[in-house]
Amino acid sequence: MKYISVAEAAQKWHVSERSVRNYCAQGRVQGAKLQGGTWGLPETAAKPQRANKNKQNERSLLTILREEKASKYSGGIYHKTQIELTYNSNHMEGSRLTHEQTRYIFETNTIGVENEVLNVDDVIETANHFRCVDLLIDKAKAALSEKLIKELHFILKTGTSDARKEWFAVGAYKKLPNEVGGMDTALPEEVSEKIQSLLAKYNAKKNKTFEDILDFHVQFERIHPFQDGNGRVGRLIMFKECLKYNIVPFIIEDKLKLLYYRGLKEWGKENGYLMDTCLAAQNRYKAYLDYFRIAY
Repeated sequence: MKYISVAEAAQKWHVSERSVRNYCAQGRVQGAKLQGGTWGLPETAAKPQRANKNKQNERSLLTILREEKASKYSGGIYHKTQIELTYNSNHMEGSRLTHEQTRYIFETNTIGVENEVLNVDDVIETANHFRCVDLLIDKAKAALSEKLIKELHFILKTGTSDARKEWFAVGAYKKLPNEVGGMDTALPEEVSEKIQSLLAKYNAKKNKTFEDILDFHVQFERIHPFQDGNGRVGRLIMFKECLKYNIVPFIIEDKLKLLYYRGLKEWGKENGYLMDTCLAAQNRYKAYLDYFRIAY
């Protein structure tokens, strides 16, 4: 019998290497052998199914998020998602609010600080990001469109100092050329056509895969349609699309930032960098779902 490595199985099953090791350690991969601290898996081994995979009477994650949002339930997966997604996505873009301050704003709609100076934009964009998460939950099943993308940007940037700049277009595509990571992006006059083309290609696919969602994200970030806020809008879109297609969503934590940026840069040449980073983030979100006893 031919055996494959953990890395090969992870690539074959589209999961992280950590998940493969867990499957083996739990005895869920028939014929897997541990030799010298390394697992070997039969080449023909099938990806294990979730042990409690009986979904007939189980509510989807989206249903639960909507129920908890509507009831203003505190301490559940909606509450956790709002804080983790908002804190990490904003922090990656330079917000200096702490995780605790982000949580406090969400839970109390107030700010409590002592002997500290806060950036007003950080506070406004945190509150705005909470509203963006609500929007993507409400419209998770809607087709991805220019209107929805612009609406997310409008909500995110409304009331900020950027919104008072004549050259900054809140809820509209950029007016001035910009770059990201030292690389050129689409010129302002090219943005609309490129976004429409990207959406047409993406929406033409009936059933989106994890990789399809990542590919859209990369192309969106390379176009960089807005003057600022592209990363946060792009990550919100990924979360929405995962919910729509019953894919476990993920939150890129600030500690994964460098790996995430590397993955964006290398996509098309080596997709594994971004894929592995997002699968690791997905495993983290699965841990949240396990804690709240939500099936996936």
